[in-house]
Amino acid sequence: MSATAPLALPLPPPLQPDWALFLDIDGCLLDFAERPELVVVPPGLHDDIRCLRAALDGALALVSGRSLAQIDALFPGMQLEAAGLHGLQLRARLAADSDPGESLEDLHRIRAAAEHVVASHPGAWVEDKGIALAFHWRGAPAARRALEALAAAAVTSLPGYRLQHGNCVLELRPGGHHKGTAIERLMATAPFAGRVPVYAGDDFTDEDGFMTINSLGGLSVIVGDRRPTMARHAIADTAALREWLAEGARRLGSGA
Repeated sequence: MSATAPLALPLPPPLQPDWALFLDIDGCLLDFAERPELVVVPPGLHDDIRCLRAALDGALALVSGRSLAQIDALFPGMQLEAAGLHGLQLRARLAADSDPGESLEDLHRIRAAAEHVVASHPGAWVEDKGIALAFHWRGAPAARRALEALAAAAVTSLPGYRLQHGNCVLELRPGGHHKGTAIERLMATAPFAGRVPVYAGDDFTDEDGFMTINSLGGLSVIVGDRRPTMARHAIADTAALREWLAEGARRLGSGA
């Protein structure tokens, strides 16, 4: 029974030309790797994304925990509309209340403490995102408990910060903005405004996006078998999502 439970959610319908398409990256559009810089962009994906962006009149955006610079490195020369750092960054602008200010000194201290922890757990590592810190343990699961304890204690010294749980990662980041608020802001502007919003994601961090999409009457799509979820549609895995996108690119591209 539990093995088949994820199938209870229906597949999303084929892509439509009046959609505004929002896509998470890691674990959704791309397969996970031990470190973010090691992910592989499959052949043909760049072309499918370009085709879909054109078919949707530009209403395609990547919504990720990665920074905008990291997103652009994965999709060079494309300058895709994007929300980075879980909604703290939008293309050409930064959320007004995302400046860490006096918290920088505390962030440096916390990073030093975290580096001490990961030194005892080869494969774990600390990612400095400037205004946020991410603690990764995909390559060293035994480090999880110590890093979670450190983060839980550290957040109390960072006014306005929150803990963001993810797949083998825990992030200390400013509160107030998330993937859902990023989608809301994009939907209020051209070329997204007036379209049907659709968001595909896989992780806990995507639940904010799913809730926003549902409230806007759009289609929320979870990639993988993580349950429970606010998503109302499901796709089996990253390969199936990419095929769904490729089919949409072929059909909408030929229609255009």
